[in-house]
Amino acid sequence: MSYQDAEYLYSASFFIFLLLSITLKYDIIEIVRGFVMKKMLFIYNPRAGRGRIRSELADILDIFATGGYEITIAPTRRNGDAEKIATDREADFDMVVCCGGDGTLDETVRGMMKNECRKPLGYIPAGSTNDFGGSLALPKDMLKSANIIVYGANKAVDVGLFNNEAFVYVAAFGAFTEVSYSTDQDMKNAIGHSAYILEGMKSFGKIKPQHMKIEHDGEVIEDNFIYGMVTNSVSVGGIKGITGENVDLADGIFEVNLIRELKNPLEFQQLLSALAIGKYEFSENIVSFRSGHIKIESDKKVAWTLDGENGGKHTSVEIINVPKAIDIRVAK
Repeated sequence: MSYQDAEYLYSASFFIFLLLSITLKYDIIEIVRGFVMKKMLFIYNPRAGRGRIRSELADILDIFATGGYEITIAPTRRNGDAEKIATDREADFDMVVCCGGDGTLDETVRGMMKNECRKPLGYIPAGSTNDFGGSLALPKDMLKSANIIVYGANKAVDVGLFNNEAFVYVAAFGAFTEVSYSTDQDMKNAIGHSAYILEGMKSFGKIKPQHMKIEHDGEVIEDNFIYGMVTNSVSVGGIKGITGENVDLADGIFEVNLIRELKNPLEFQQLLSALAIGKYEFSENIVSFRSGHIKIESDKKVAWTLDGENGGKHTSVEIINVPKAIDIRVAK
C-alpha cells in the first residue's frame, strides 16, 4: 500500500468515525432523555378565575419543560371531566397536576382516589376562593406555584370520604353552606368572620332546622341543627380561622362544627359574638369536636355540599378520614 493510499484510507476512516460519533452522540442523548424525562399529566380548567390561566399557560408549560417534564395537556370542558381524566390516565404518568379552583382540585383528587397507585399531585390555584391552596401556603401567583411543583417536596394530606365519595377539605349542610361561596371576596378580606355573619343572617329566615343524630367515637349527639361542616382546612369560603385552631392536614382527624337551632334573640346574639371572634365556646349552640369517623342521620333529606360543589340530598351520611391519602407538592 502506497503512502497516498494509506493517507486516503486514514482520512476516510476518520470521516466515518466522526459521522458515527455524531450519530451515536445524539442517539445517546435521545435515549438518555427518554429515560430521564418524567411524564406529567396537566389537567386545567380554562374558565377558572375568569380565565386567568390563558395568559400564563405558555409560561407554566415552559417551567415544567425546563424542569424535565414531558407534558400532556388535558383541558376540562364540563363538570366531571377532571375526575374522568385523572381516573383513566393517572397510571401512565409520573405526576398529575391540576390548575383551577377548589372544584377542579376536588374532581382531580376524586378521580385519583379511584386508583390504587396514586402519583404525586401538583396544584396551581386559579379559582376565586382557593381554600385548600391557602391551607397549603401555595402562592396565588401561578408561576410561583408551578415552580413549587417542579422544585418543591411532597406532603401527605388526608382525604375525606362522604358515603364513599372523595372530597378534599369540607362537607357542609345548612344555613351558611352557600353563603361562604357567594360572599364577595373583598368583603371577606375587609371584615373576615363578620362578612360570613352578615351574609348568613340573610338566610336564617329561610333555613328550617333539621333533626339529626350524630355519632362519633362512641358519643351520640341528637338535636335540631341549622348548620354543620366537617373540615380539613384552615379556611372555608375564603375565611380563615372559621374551622378551628391548630388544624393539621395530615392527622387523620376532621374538625367538626355544628350549630343548633336558635330559639330566642339572646341565643342568636351569643352565636354572632362567638362567630365574630372565632371563640365557639362562647355559644352553647355551637357543637365542636374532632373525629376521623362521623355518622349523621336525619329525619328528612338534607342538601350537602362537597368542597363547594353539590353533594346531593341525604338522610344517612358516613364521613371517613383517609389519612395521608394523597401526596401533594408544596414548597420546601
